[in-house]
Amino acid sequence: MFHHTSLRCAVLGLLAAVALFQALTAEYFGLEILTEILILAMLVLALDIVAGFGGMVSLCHGALMGGGAYAYALLSAKAGLPPLAAMAGAAAVTGAAAWLIGAVCARSHGIYFIMATLAFGQMAYSYVFEAPVFGGDDGLGGIPRLDLSQIGIDLSGSRGFALFCLAVLYAVYGTAVLILRSGLGRSLCGVKHNEQRMRALGLTVWRVKADVFGLSGMIAGLAGALAAQHIMYISPGLLSWTVSGEALVVVILGGLGTLVGPLVGAAAFVLLKHELSAVTPYWHLVVGAILIAVVMSRANGIVGWIEARWGGRGDRRAAEAARKQKSEEVLGDA
Repeated sequence: MFHHTSLRCAVLGLLAAVALFQALTAEYFGLEILTEILILAMLVLALDIVAGFGGMVSLCHGALMGGGAYAYALLSAKAGLPPLAAMAGAAAVTGAAAWLIGAVCARSHGIYFIMATLAFGQMAYSYVFEAPVFGGDDGLGGIPRLDLSQIGIDLSGSRGFALFCLAVLYAVYGTAVLILRSGLGRSLCGVKHNEQRMRALGLTVWRVKADVFGLSGMIAGLAGALAAQHIMYISPGLLSWTVSGEALVVVILGGLGTLVGPLVGAAAFVLLKHELSAVTPYWHLVVGAILIAVVMSRANGIVGWIEARWGGRGDRRAAEAARKQKSEEVLGDA
């Protein structure tokens, strides 16, 4: 069952404090970077649910995010739905598509699952690239942002939109925690560790995988709707397999199966990208070297390395305190 350690709670609180401080004090460029981090964090949270806790390494989550962006654009700019209804519709559409992908791919494992999800993602990319209704390779523009002026919130500016994305991210994080602590989440963890045993116990394994993949797709679609509102323009590049690949790199960099790690990884990846790209056009080489170092260190990403360094010390202190208290109780009884 998923649970937070005290160290992970501390990391989560620190991230929230830093993000809130940045949202309240940064100028335009800093706010744009923060918003990029927050949207990427939503995508990698969705990926960590299926890959980190279900063992389903997906290369179609970039396509799901892009699908959510296009669904939002069509529902709001073309169909004329209010932005809030368009966001809900985009999440529902991508969730349904993800459920179907999960159901089809549920009986495959390992490299076969990865290749199947990659094929679905590439099919979606090719279709959107060619279809006139999606604007082809020109993309779609004129995408409206959510209007919350009736309750005194202005999302037209960078600061208001960044704060909104931060609130949505932590709502999504709370939802992810609830999913993983539910019966569905416990079943997913059981399937990851011993699928044959769970099937022998009468669990419908493919349905569990499809349901979780669908919920993950809804989160990715919501991230896509926010990405569309952020730039107010979308193109087929959002559905490219490289977006899914970068998301997987971020999850591994932060810590697979930790839920907090992807948030750390998203911040580290975006900051490295912007800082290094200002120095060299070969910033991918530096990020690749860092990723290799993380993998070769045998730590589970940045969060895993932190836990190995400081988490063990905390556990040892707690064990020592417990032994000391027990010794005092025994001496007191004597």
